[in-house]
Amino acid sequence: MSHVRRPNRGPSAAAENRAALIAAARELFATDGFDTPLTSIAKAAGVGQGSLYRHFPDRVSLALAVFEDGVRELEELAARPGTTLDDMLALMTEQAISSIAFIDMVGAVGAAVDPRLLRLRDRVAELLEGLLAEARESGRVRDHVTTEDLVTVIGMIAALLARIPADTRRRTAERAWLLFRQGMDA
Repeated sequence: MSHVRRPNRGPSAAAENRAALIAAARELFATDGFDTPLTSIAKAAGVGQGSLYRHFPDRVSLALAVFEDGVRELEELAARPGTTLDDMLALMTEQAISSIAFIDMVGAVGAAVDPRLLRLRDRVAELLEGLLAEARESGRVRDHVTTEDLVTVIGMIAALLARIPADTRRRTAERAWLLFRQGMDA
Protein backbone atom coordinates (compact mmCIF):
# COMPACT_ATOMS: atom_id res chain seq x y z
CA MET A 1 0.00 0.00 0.00
CA SER A 2 1.42 3.40 -0.99
CA HIS A 3 2.11 5.87 1.78
CA VAL A 4 2.72 8.77 -0.62
CA ARG A 5 0.16 11.54 -0.45
CA ARG A 6 -1.43 12.27 -3.80
CA PRO A 7 -2.09 15.84 -4.90
CA ASN A 8 -5.55 17.11 -4.02
CA ARG A 9 -7.75 16.79 -7.09
CA GLY A 10 -10.91 17.95 -5.36
CA PRO A 11 -14.36 16.38 -5.78
CA SER A 12 -13.36 14.54 -8.97
CA ALA A 13 -11.25 12.18 -6.88
CA ALA A 14 -13.98 11.37 -4.34
CA ALA A 15 -14.76 7.85 -5.60
CA GLU A 16 -11.07 7.03 -5.97
CA ASN A 17 -10.31 8.35 -2.47
CA ARG A 18 -13.18 6.35 -0.98
CA ALA A 19 -11.95 3.17 -2.69
CA ALA A 20 -8.38 3.85 -1.50
CA LEU A 21 -9.60 4.35 2.07
CA ILE A 22 -11.58 1.10 2.02
CA ALA A 23 -8.60 -0.81 0.58
CA ALA A 24 -6.22 0.67 3.17
CA ALA A 25 -8.65 -0.03 6.01
CA ARG A 26 -9.18 -3.62 4.81
CA GLU A 27 -5.42 -4.20 4.83
CA LEU A 28 -4.74 -2.51 8.17
CA PHE A 29 -7.78 -4.00 9.92
CA ALA A 30 -6.62 -7.41 8.74
CA THR A 31 -3.09 -6.99 10.05
CA ASP A 32 -3.44 -4.56 12.96
CA GLY A 33 -7.04 -5.14 14.06
CA PHE A 34 -10.19 -3.07 14.33
CA ASP A 35 -8.54 -0.47 16.59
CA THR A 36 -5.85 0.53 14.10
CA PRO A 37 -5.48 4.34 14.15
CA LEU A 38 -7.60 6.11 11.55
CA THR A 39 -4.65 8.39 10.82
CA SER A 40 -2.71 5.31 9.71
CA ILE A 41 -5.53 4.34 7.36
CA ALA A 42 -5.65 7.82 5.80
CA LYS A 43 -1.88 7.82 5.40
CA ALA A 44 -1.87 4.35 3.82
CA ALA A 45 -4.62 5.47 1.42
CA GLY A 46 -2.60 8.52 0.46
CA VAL A 47 -5.31 10.97 1.53
CA GLY A 48 -5.71 13.47 4.32
CA GLN A 49 -7.78 12.95 7.42
CA GLY A 50 -10.33 15.41 6.03
CA SER A 51 -11.01 13.05 3.12
CA LEU A 52 -11.32 10.13 5.49
CA TYR A 53 -13.90 11.92 7.64
CA ARG A 54 -15.83 13.26 4.61
CA HIS A 55 -16.37 9.68 3.45
CA PHE A 56 -16.53 7.98 6.84
CA PRO A 57 -17.57 10.15 9.80
CA ASP A 58 -16.49 7.49 12.30
CA ARG A 59 -14.63 4.19 12.63
CA VAL A 60 -17.81 2.14 12.45
CA SER A 61 -18.84 3.71 9.12
CA LEU A 62 -15.48 2.77 7.65
CA ALA A 63 -15.59 -0.71 9.17
CA LEU A 64 -19.06 -1.34 7.77
CA ALA A 65 -17.88 -0.39 4.28
CA VAL A 66 -14.90 -2.72 4.62
CA PHE A 67 -16.73 -5.65 6.16
CA GLU A 68 -19.83 -5.52 3.98
CA ASP A 69 -17.96 -7.59 1.39
CA GLY A 70 -17.28 -10.32 3.95
CA VAL A 71 -20.92 -10.49 4.99
CA ARG A 72 -22.02 -10.53 1.36
CA GLU A 73 -19.67 -13.44 0.75
CA LEU A 74 -21.27 -15.32 3.67
CA GLU A 75 -24.76 -14.51 2.37
CA GLU A 76 -23.87 -15.75 -1.11
CA LEU A 77 -22.58 -19.00 0.35
CA ALA A 78 -25.72 -19.45 2.46
CA ALA A 79 -27.90 -18.92 -0.63
CA ARG A 80 -26.21 -21.73 -2.57
CA PRO A 81 -28.18 -24.99 -2.55
CA GLY A 82 -26.55 -27.67 -0.44
CA THR A 83 -24.52 -25.30 1.74
CA THR A 84 -23.95 -26.81 5.17
CA LEU A 85 -23.09 -25.40 8.56
CA ASP A 86 -19.58 -26.82 8.07
CA ASP A 87 -19.24 -24.85 4.83
CA MET A 88 -20.27 -21.62 6.57
CA LEU A 89 -17.98 -22.19 9.55
CA ALA A 90 -15.10 -22.97 7.18
CA LEU A 91 -15.60 -19.67 5.32
CA MET A 92 -15.94 -17.74 8.57
CA THR A 93 -12.74 -19.35 9.80
CA GLU A 94 -10.96 -18.34 6.58
CA GLN A 95 -12.21 -14.80 7.09
CA ALA A 96 -10.94 -14.88 10.68
CA ILE A 97 -7.54 -16.07 9.53
CA SER A 98 -7.27 -13.32 6.92
CA SER A 99 -9.02 -10.54 8.87
CA ILE A 100 -9.25 -10.91 12.60
CA ALA A 101 -11.03 -7.57 12.78
CA PHE A 102 -14.04 -8.76 10.76
CA ILE A 103 -14.82 -11.71 12.99
CA ASP A 104 -13.91 -9.71 16.08
CA MET A 105 -16.46 -7.12 15.03
CA VAL A 106 -19.14 -9.70 14.23
CA GLY A 107 -18.56 -11.40 17.57
CA ALA A 108 -18.84 -8.13 19.49
CA VAL A 109 -21.38 -8.05 22.32
CA GLY A 110 -22.28 -5.64 25.06
CA ALA A 111 -24.08 -2.37 25.64
CA ALA A 112 -21.28 -0.20 24.26
CA VAL A 113 -21.37 -1.81 20.82
CA ASP A 114 -22.65 0.43 18.03
CA PRO A 115 -26.14 -0.64 16.83
CA ARG A 116 -24.86 -0.72 13.24
CA LEU A 117 -22.35 -3.39 14.22
CA LEU A 118 -25.07 -5.31 16.02
CA ARG A 119 -27.17 -5.31 12.82
CA LEU A 120 -24.19 -6.72 10.91
CA ARG A 121 -23.69 -9.33 13.62
CA ASP A 122 -27.39 -10.22 13.47
CA ARG A 123 -27.18 -10.74 9.70
CA VAL A 124 -24.38 -13.23 10.23
CA ALA A 125 -26.22 -14.91 13.12
CA GLU A 126 -29.29 -15.36 10.90
CA LEU A 127 -27.17 -17.18 8.33
CA LEU A 128 -25.82 -19.48 11.03
CA GLU A 129 -29.25 -20.04 12.54
CA GLY A 130 -30.76 -21.61 9.45
CA LEU A 131 -27.76 -23.84 8.79
CA LEU A 132 -27.57 -24.84 12.45
CA ALA A 133 -31.24 -25.85 12.42
CA GLU A 134 -30.59 -28.06 9.37
CA ALA A 135 -27.56 -29.64 11.07
CA ARG A 136 -29.61 -30.35 14.21
CA GLU A 137 -32.47 -31.87 12.19
CA SER A 138 -30.09 -34.15 10.32
CA GLY A 139 -28.55 -35.32 13.59
CA ARG A 140 -25.08 -33.90 12.86
CA VAL A 141 -25.16 -31.39 15.73
CA ARG A 142 -26.43 -31.78 19.29
CA ASP A 143 -29.71 -30.09 20.16
CA HIS A 144 -28.21 -27.90 22.91
CA VAL A 145 -25.91 -25.97 20.53
CA THR A 146 -27.25 -22.47 19.81
CA THR A 147 -26.47 -19.82 17.26
CA GLU A 148 -25.13 -17.71 20.11
CA ASP A 149 -22.75 -20.56 20.97
CA LEU A 150 -21.39 -20.49 17.41
CA VAL A 151 -21.01 -16.70 17.39
CA THR A 152 -19.23 -16.91 20.75
CA VAL A 153 -16.83 -19.61 19.55
CA ILE A 154 -16.08 -17.68 16.35
CA GLY A 155 -15.31 -14.61 18.46
CA MET A 156 -13.10 -16.67 20.80
CA ILE A 157 -11.18 -18.14 17.89
CA ALA A 158 -10.75 -14.70 16.31
CA ALA A 159 -9.47 -13.29 19.60
CA LEU A 160 -6.99 -16.15 19.85
CA LEU A 161 -5.84 -15.79 16.25
CA ALA A 162 -5.29 -12.06 16.69
CA ARG A 163 -2.62 -12.78 19.27
CA ILE A 164 -0.53 -15.34 17.44
CA PRO A 165 1.76 -15.20 14.39
CA ALA A 166 -0.04 -15.34 11.04
CA ASP A 167 1.76 -18.51 9.98
CA THR A 168 0.26 -20.46 12.91
CA ARG A 169 -3.32 -19.20 12.62
CA ARG A 170 -4.70 -21.91 10.35
CA ARG A 171 -3.37 -24.76 12.49
CA THR A 172 -4.59 -23.06 15.67
CA ALA A 173 -8.06 -22.43 14.21
CA GLU A 174 -8.33 -26.06 13.11
CA ARG A 175 -7.36 -27.25 16.59
CA ALA A 176 -9.83 -24.88 18.27
CA TRP A 177 -12.67 -26.10 16.04
CA LEU A 178 -11.71 -29.71 16.73
CA LEU A 179 -12.02 -29.09 20.47
CA PHE A 180 -15.35 -27.31 20.10
CA ARG A 181 -16.73 -29.90 17.71
CA GLN A 182 -16.23 -32.59 20.36
CA GLY A 183 -18.95 -30.91 22.38
CA MET A 184 -21.06 -29.90 19.42
CA ASP A 185 -21.24 -32.89 17.12
CA ALA A 186 -23.85 -35.55 17.68
